[in-house]
Parts: sequence; structure tokens; C-alpha cells
Amino acid sequence: MAKELTLEQTFDKLEDTIGRLQQEDISLEESFQLYKEGMKLIQSCNDRIDRVEKEVLKLNKNGELDEF
Repeated sequence: MAKELTLEQTFDKLEDTIGRLQQEDISLEESFQLYKEGMKLIQSCNDRIDRVEKEVLKLNKNGELDEF
């Protein structure tokens, strides 16, 4: 099973993907593949940030969720 990248590693990979997309000699096919890869990386980042935000919530004495 592949090891999941850290959030920082995912951001680094996304930055690399953006840099490759900005190259002038990139083909349309390659740019489309890089775009799809970038969108998957963004989704991964969003999912991980959502998980962290949910972990930061706690129950108060009334049984309601409060930010930690």
C-alpha cells in the first residue's frame, strides 16, 4: 500500500505541477493530465484540512460543538 503524503508534501507536489503547467512548451495533452493531477491534489488538501478542522471541534457542557 502506498504511503499517504503529508500535507506539506502534497502542497510541494501541487507547486511543482503548477510550475510544469506554466511552461511554454507543454502540449495540450500533457497540460490536461497535469490539470487533472492538480485537481486531485487540491481535493486531497481540502479533505485533509476538513479532517483537521473536525478534530479541532469539541463538545461543550451543553452537548454542543465548540471550536477548540
